[in-house]
Amino acid sequence: MNEKTCFGGLDRFRLAAALLVVAIHTSPLTCISPEADFLLTRVFARVAVPFFLMVTGQFVLPRILEPGPGAGRKLRRYLTRTGGLYLVCIALYLPLGIYAGHYKDLNPGQLLRLLVWDGAFYHLWYFPACMLGMSLLWLLSRRLGVRALAFVCGVLYLFGLCGDSYYGLTAYLPPLRELCDLGFRVWSHTRNGLFLAPLFLLMGAYMGKQCKQPSEKALPGVPVLGAGLALCLAGMSGEAFLLRYLHSLRHDSMYLLLIPVMYCLYGLLLSTDRWKPEGCPPSLRLRRISTAVYILHPAVIVAVRICSRLPGLQSLTDQSLIHYLAVCLLSLAAAWLLTALPGSRTKARLEPSETDSSGTVPCARAWIELDLDALRHNVKYLQSLLPRRCALMPVVKANAYGHGAGPIARELNALGIRAFCVACVSEGIELRAQNITGEILVLGYTHPEQFSLLDKYTLTQTAVDHAHALALSAYACSVSRQELSPLPIHIAVDTGMHRLGEPAENMSRIREAFSLPGLRITGMYTHLAASGGNDDVSRNFTEKQIDAFYKVKEYLGKDLPSYTKLHLQASYGILRYPLADVDCARPGIALYGLLSNAADTHAFEDWLRPVLSLRARVASVHRLAPGESAGYDMAYTASRPTVIATVTIGYADGVPRSISHGKGALLLRGQRAPIVGRVCMDQLLADVSDLPTVRPGDIATLIGKDGKEHLSAADLADTCGVITNELLSSLGPRLERPGSVCRQGYSVL
Repeated sequence: MNEKTCFGGLDRFRLAAALLVVAIHTSPLTCISPEADFLLTRVFARVAVPFFLMVTGQFVLPRILEPGPGAGRKLRRYLTRTGGLYLVCIALYLPLGIYAGHYKDLNPGQLLRLLVWDGAFYHLWYFPACMLGMSLLWLLSRRLGVRALAFVCGVLYLFGLCGDSYYGLTAYLPPLRELCDLGFRVWSHTRNGLFLAPLFLLMGAYMGKQCKQPSEKALPGVPVLGAGLALCLAGMSGEAFLLRYLHSLRHDSMYLLLIPVMYCLYGLLLSTDRWKPEGCPPSLRLRRISTAVYILHPAVIVAVRICSRLPGLQSLTDQSLIHYLAVCLLSLAAAWLLTALPGSRTKARLEPSETDSSGTVPCARAWIELDLDALRHNVKYLQSLLPRRCALMPVVKANAYGHGAGPIARELNALGIRAFCVACVSEGIELRAQNITGEILVLGYTHPEQFSLLDKYTLTQTAVDHAHALALSAYACSVSRQELSPLPIHIAVDTGMHRLGEPAENMSRIREAFSLPGLRITGMYTHLAASGGNDDVSRNFTEKQIDAFYKVKEYLGKDLPSYTKLHLQASYGILRYPLADVDCARPGIALYGLLSNAADTHAFEDWLRPVLSLRARVASVHRLAPGESAGYDMAYTASRPTVIATVTIGYADGVPRSISHGKGALLLRGQRAPIVGRVCMDQLLADVSDLPTVRPGDIATLIGKDGKEHLSAADLADTCGVITNELLSSLGPRLERPGSVCRQGYSVL
């Protein structure tokens, strides 16, 4: 299942959940029946807050729980944004709280309880609960696996039940009652960030991950989830009324059956196709409006009560249902006005957004998605093939082979990788502009007029031959640079590829480079020309290259500084030529879960996972009668009644024209559809005659998975007669990638 089919359901139910929270605080059915109001506000409406927590868990928690030092940084960013919103809300409600006497005669302990547990105003407890729940999960995940983490969250929830709906029953277990009462000296309710939030945050992350799985591993079907929701809601209603009858309720936010209710409800919202948004802006607007309704509705309740004192308006509070409807309408109006303010359409100012890990771009015409779990897996696998002391120096040139250099390098930084390879200075500058840390090695030639950029952006340059090394030394010794430290460079050695590098036989010149003034030789490397070949000729040639490089090393002997890193292997070298005496390895295409052709990719598909998916939208659907043509030069003529879908991607986006005329295919609704006619600059046509349910707005997959079907970039490259590297590197800049302006995340609500 693709996540873009999930956003609409979550967004629409966010608004419903916000209105359910309003119901909790206004009791709309009191005038009809206390039992009906209890059922609505103390049972059904209790799904609202867990739903908000699960949304946050789905789109924020996975990156906070991921291994590596970057997780702590992402947690701090989340806490800063959420805490900032909490402070804004405190400032908004501070005058009202003072007027109502909430803060009268508070001692420091009570103030701390108010800020950390109860919320500075009664509905604001949610924000510290989110922050505490996220922090707790991050802390526990450092030491516990997923199953143990889930077990701990379940135990915390069960204890929270004892201080909430099941409090009355703890009278039969005095030690448990004493423990609960001891806790109530610290917090007022157990529906907080310690007992309620962690479980539902974790559930959201788990179900979001399940939503991305192939259909046989995904969530249960809609009929099963719907039936389960009905049964569990009925059971939770019975549980609530029984506990009410037994006078067990201290509070009524937590029920035992709330857990399966939320699983079924959230699964339905993720699974059903009816919720798919038709466009990005309305979906984003719903997020902001629902957030604003949640934040503003208590102030609106006060305003309605004040208005009810006016002649003729007493019914605003005398009739509970009218009171509820008035609060809802005014809250929606205020939220709509607030989100319509200048600038609110480009940035969700009400919500501290976090982008989802998939990198999806639901509002784009054509976009790239990144599976960062796959990237992490590939890093771990490639590292396992190398000596323990050998570090990865990933190649992120050509916009990380079309994936997006920024998001890829940021993720690698978060995994602890501190060295990267690029082709030219401009690519290195781009990485620095995106705050990528560590060594960035420029593999290609840099003109002397650009040497100053190496210093400005802390880049390491390759000396592509002896003359280039002399030019680098002359710059390093220039008057304008004398106060700076030596210029770091790597020496390229040509062992047989005859592209760049000082020939290996010129050993004296290579030795001379190590003594050039102003330079610090931090690396020496070669490039294996035929390591991708699996025949005897390729293997013999590669072994000769390796021998030639190590002869240079032996010749240098003690002149080779201990800090000089040696590296030879690129992707194929890592997979096929394990070396013990290397300091770094330069994975390129393998890092992204592929190899240069389909045969090699399929040979390693059990170990390497593709990172990139390429998707676009169906713009329109046309019916052709037999004999009618479509596309430029009438390149396609229907031989039968045919349905044609126009898909918003073309050769300007990197789709090769060679897949025209049925040579290529795409995926729609989990099935293959042949590409017909000629691929245009901005669109292409697909025959969807066998897919009668396709409609405008549907998502087409050109690379990646859709249901059980999968289109590999390597297979597509073979069809086009190119290597996978070329195909991916040609993906155009106007394809939306993770981090694009159009992408918007989910808030804490």
